[in-house]
Parts: sequence; C-alpha cells; structure tokens
Amino acid sequence: MTKSAPDRKNRVALSLRIPEPRQRPGDLPDFSGVDVSKPGAVPRPGINAVAKDIGDMAYKLIRVLDNDGKASGPWDPKLDLESLQRGLRHMMVTRSYDNRMYLAQRQGKTSFYMKCTGEEAVAIAQAAALEREDMCFPSYRQQGLLIARGYPLVDMMCQVYSNERDPLKGRQLPIMYSSREFGFFSISGNLGTQFSQAVGWAMASAYKGDDRIAATWIGDGSTAEGDFHHALTFAAVYRAPVILNVVNNQWAISSFQGMAGGDDATFAARGVGYGMPGLRVDGNDFLAVYAVTKWAADRARSNLGPTLIEHYTYRAEGHSTSDDPNLYRPANEAKAWPLGDPIERLKQHLIALDKWSEDKHTSLEKEILEEVRAAQKEAESHGTLGGDKMPSVKTMFEDVYKEMPWHIRRQRQEMGV
Repeated sequence: MTKSAPDRKNRVALSLRIPEPRQRPGDLPDFSGVDVSKPGAVPRPGINAVAKDIGDMAYKLIRVLDNDGKASGPWDPKLDLESLQRGLRHMMVTRSYDNRMYLAQRQGKTSFYMKCTGEEAVAIAQAAALEREDMCFPSYRQQGLLIARGYPLVDMMCQVYSNERDPLKGRQLPIMYSSREFGFFSISGNLGTQFSQAVGWAMASAYKGDDRIAATWIGDGSTAEGDFHHALTFAAVYRAPVILNVVNNQWAISSFQGMAGGDDATFAARGVGYGMPGLRVDGNDFLAVYAVTKWAADRARSNLGPTLIEHYTYRAEGHSTSDDPNLYRPANEAKAWPLGDPIERLKQHLIALDKWSEDKHTSLEKEILEEVRAAQKEAESHGTLGGDKMPSVKTMFEDVYKEMPWHIRRQRQEMGV
C-alpha cells in the first residue's frame, strides 16, 4: 500500500556530501590524520603474489628510510654507492632545472612552466629501476625521466622556449616533451590518456614476444577520468606488462585528492578490484620508490601482469606558473608535510653511510647550478618567447604525412616557403 504524505514527511531528509580539505588558507597545517607506517615495517611479498592475498598492502605505506637517514626492512634495495650518488645528482639537476625555467617564465622568456618540486624521487628512482629500453608514458611532472636517461638539457630548454632548435618545432605547449629515442612518449594535455596508451603499448609488446615493458604516470585527480578505469580493465584482463603509477601529491590544481575519492579509500586499493596488486609507497623515499618499482618491473617481465602503485607525496609548489596555491591551501603547508623532502632524505642517507657530507653536497649544488646555467645560455642563444628565432613556418607542413600529398605541396608553394 502506498504511504500517505504525512508518513513521508517523517523520513530523514537526504543530504549530499561535498568533500572539503581539512585546512584552507589561514589555517594551521595539520597532517595528524596521515597514517605513516614505520620504516621497514611493511612485508615484501613475492612477485608472484595474487592480488586478493595481498589486498592489505594497498592500505599500508612502504617505507625504507627513517628520519635519521637509515635504511631498514625487507624493501631495502641495498643499492651501491654509485647508484645512490647518481640518483641524488639527478634529483638535484631536476630541481635546479625547474628553478631556472620557472625564473625564465617569470622573465617573459616562455609562456608556461610546471615544476615537480618535492616529487623528484618518483621519476628519478623509477628511471633507475626501469631498463633504458622500457617505454615511459608520463604526465607533465616526470621531466626527471628525461634527465635520468641523459636527454640533453639544452634540448629540453629549447622545447620550453619553442625556439628555432625546439625538437617539436613549436607544436607542443612548453614542458610537453617527446622523445622516441629516449623512450618518452609525447605528453598530452588531455589528462589520463597516457594510461590507456601505455597499456596498449604493453599489450603490443607482449603480443610480439618482445622483452620491453611500459610504465605510465597520472596524478590523483586523473583517476576520476574514464581512461584510468579503461586502462585497468585491459591491463588486468590481458595481463599487460605495465606499471601503472598514480602520483598522489594531494592536489589536482586546486581540488584536493578527496574530490577523486582519496579520503574514502587509497588509490592503490582500486587495483585490487581489478585483480592486480596495489601498492602504496612513500613517494619521498628514493629507496622505497626504487624497490617497489623494481618489484613491479620484475613481475611484469615474468608475465605476471600489471601493478598499480600509489606514490604518496606532496606538491610543494603551485600546479603551474598560472596557479597560486596560497588561494586554496595554507601558505606553509609544504614545510609541514610529514614525509619530508626527497633530496634531503637521500642526502641524509648517504651521510649516515659516511659516504657524503654537507660540504660535498654544497659543492655539488654549485657544480649543477653552473651546468644548468650554461645549458640555459646555449638554449637562449637559439631564441626565446617573442624573439625572431622561431621554427620556420615551412615546418607546419612537415611530419604529418609520410609522403607529402600534392595539395599540401601546393599550399606550401603558395606560402612561398
């Protein structure tokens, strides 16, 4: 029997939850709710572990380095000194490069730039764990992949300046690099697309009987895109040899990670529902990021399928040069982040091993600064924004068709180029 109107009035009114960050501008930073596992406490399963049997791993936080720079636990990769020092240098070069390009944008030499300050360990440690031939499908904060693989800083800068030496001939927004030679797939402004592309590439690699795997990166906000779920479905069903990385840096521009569901469950937990391992790692711990990536890579190379990795980190700077983070979060929140700074933590680890010192670190900083300055000087000799040293107009007709059709040739002739 249908209930009467008076009965319906006695029901509780429905309400819609709108996620809100815990702090806003003017509030004191508070990360007391962040569950930080003790370094070395999380077990390391075998690479053949079944997702449902290690589902709890998606809620733990894999860490190796403690606050004193000491490494412990089953995830300690026990890297040699050369690898540690190389990783530290690459992270420092990435930060110095970011700082120079940020200043260049503020000086009007380019239109746009995005820094990865505080997230350098993600790209640099993962590059070290991957093979040089593996294919990377990055987002716009993994410039460290190129630096770690030896891509010339001058070429990176020329792409940012869109000058006459720009490898992409001015066709891409600054920071949207691309290099087939260095296994760096073209960055897209349509966020999330690289997840599906990476899975497709990995499927093709497996189908051909190749031995190369793929790795891809998106931010926490992009997990709300359909591409994320499409990619996980295909990766899981076909056991694609791919590493799916979610860089949870807490903010998708001005939307905090809770808007993508990060408050109710971890992003790593989404992998379990698709039948793939989901791991959470301290994204500011170089050793932990390396170890987790190596685990996932070994799994992929053994035909055991994909792994979803959530890198728990913090975006220390604005989303881009078009963003002012002080408008939506406490001004000093980055300094309060409980997982610290990746460069400082690896430095302290080397000091704890008695293989580094503050003086050596300062000396390396100066050396890197001069290296980056010299690269910038050379890059700017080929032109900057608004100058006359731009890619030739005739290049707009190139790289579209393998063989230029007659109507394109005619258009170029009509332009006189």
